[in-house]
Amino acid sequence: MLRRFALFMLVLLPVAAAAQLPDFTDLVEKQGPTVVNISTTQTVRNPLGLPQIPQLQEDDPFYEFFRRFIPSPGPRGFQSNSLGSGFIISGDGYILTNAHVVEAADEITVKLTDKREFKAKVIGSDRRTDVALIKIEGSALPTVRFGDPNRLKVGEWVVAIGSPFGFENSVTAGIVSAKGRSLPQENFVPFIQTDVAVNPGNSGGPLFNLKGEVVGINSQIYSRTGGFMGLSFAIPIDVANDIASQLKTTGKVTRGRIGVVIQPVTKELAESFGLPKASGALVSSVEKGSPADKAGIEAGDVILKFDGKNVNSSEDLPRLVGATRPGAKAAVQVMRNKATRDVSLVVGEMQDEARTAQRPPRRGPGGKPPAESVSRFGMTLSEPTAEQRNQLKIAGGILVEDAQGAAARAGIRRGDIILAVNNQDVKSLEQFGQLMGKFEKGHIVALLVRRGPNALYIPFRIE
Repeated sequence: MLRRFALFMLVLLPVAAAAQLPDFTDLVEKQGPTVVNISTTQTVRNPLGLPQIPQLQEDDPFYEFFRRFIPSPGPRGFQSNSLGSGFIISGDGYILTNAHVVEAADEITVKLTDKREFKAKVIGSDRRTDVALIKIEGSALPTVRFGDPNRLKVGEWVVAIGSPFGFENSVTAGIVSAKGRSLPQENFVPFIQTDVAVNPGNSGGPLFNLKGEVVGINSQIYSRTGGFMGLSFAIPIDVANDIASQLKTTGKVTRGRIGVVIQPVTKELAESFGLPKASGALVSSVEKGSPADKAGIEAGDVILKFDGKNVNSSEDLPRLVGATRPGAKAAVQVMRNKATRDVSLVVGEMQDEARTAQRPPRRGPGGKPPAESVSRFGMTLSEPTAEQRNQLKIAGGILVEDAQGAAARAGIRRGDIILAVNNQDVKSLEQFGQLMGKFEKGHIVALLVRRGPNALYIPFRIE
């Protein structure tokens, strides 16, 4: 009897599991017409020209071949075509997609599910978030409904509709793998990570929740092959909508800045600064004359809150600051010397121009190491020359000529300049030795290091 019951349960288990799987048919039927196929054409120039016909006689058997099949020299061009996806956000023809889908396009064609085709124009695009707003001339077009990506839960079902490899209105489904994901060189987007199958051509298409609401724009995949490997990333729709609103109104996007260089607070750095936990954004340098400088923020401060919002990690701060309108006042909470303090600043505007700075010389005059080099703590150290101090605009600090052992393991490099130990300025080799000598073996100290144009804190364990 018991065996029969067990067999009965084994038969029922697959049925019960299947009954729990979601049905996407209604969602696809209603929202599919809001998704569009985007094709672009771009003329790629070849300023160097193409191969010339070799010097052959007209009676040579290869002359006719080269004449017919090798183009004449000189600047030429060819047509480059690409495919992507998008979705309609207003009945009069505004469409959201990725910036990289329409970037540098000479002609944009939008195809609807009913086979109608429209020429589109770019209203504006933003490279930093990879969001673009384009427009077609239409009326009473089907539009998407917006959801709240903040209410998404990890493990929740989501659906993507797009044109992978040109296969229009393809549907794939999966779950939310993570939220607020940071990607390299992507400081302004808290990506939604999913395992939804996304491939080339899906870019710019919508990510739906089971209510049929758009919660994101499919933007990137992580792949070692160029194809889907289970890691897809979508731009939260609230971020995209804010960008689209600015592009529609002004044609550009403005972002706030406060003029600080930050780094993550590691467990070791938290210990060296006496922080209860590894959270916040550690300020490694402050731009002179910047909003942060005017507010009194200093290198070594850990920013815990910005404009009333928690800064749980260093990745949070650029998003919060960037989303703040230039000219707005913002309250900032920092921790300094194991005590919190509140300051107020006026947010500046981020500029597109890239700042450049010259890397400090690693050698003294004549290409030789500076004099009075001393080997300590796995580092060969020396005092910078007057020329080096002037170039770097520093009054103190010591130069790392070589790093081995504990120093190398900590991440200290040749050419670094040590500016401070636990926020105490380093003025000479002798003083550096005195500061380090205060700590017992095994203690972790925070070394403020100048590396090229930037400064960063490096946790260093005394051995």
